[in-house]
Amino acid sequence: MTRAARVEDVAEVALALPRVVQIAGWGGRPAWQVSKKVFCGHRSPRPDAVDADGVRLDDVILMRTPDESDKLALVQADGPFFTTSHFDGYNAVLIRASRLAEITRAELAEVIEDAWCACAPKTVVRAWLAERGA
Repeated sequence: MTRAARVEDVAEVALALPRVVQIAGWGGRPAWQVSKKVFCGHRSPRPDAVDADGVRLDDVILMRTPDESDKLALVQADGPFFTTSHFDGYNAVLIRASRLAEITRAELAEVIEDAWCACAPKTVVRAWLAERGA
């Protein structure tokens, strides 16, 4: 059964991955790291992500991407992922928590798992993929 992604799924998916720890990230908000590299986290409001009235968005989640092509594929698709000029040259996408329901939990898991793969030690990634038969 396919269901829409929820905010709680972000932590659940991230913490299910090997060697992941939850930390207090930007502004004390939850973020997840592997080998001291943040691959996913809730951002504090910043001037680069604002609504139509210029008010800083308070529900932005950052997810690393493996490379620029993955980033562009997510941003250019007809979906909720976006980026800002602050992330020019940095492999990451943003999504508002309020728009998570526009993707499935499986789609969210794929983006978070790809983010983890981009930051985790390659030997750990290979072992995890092998366990999954990938």
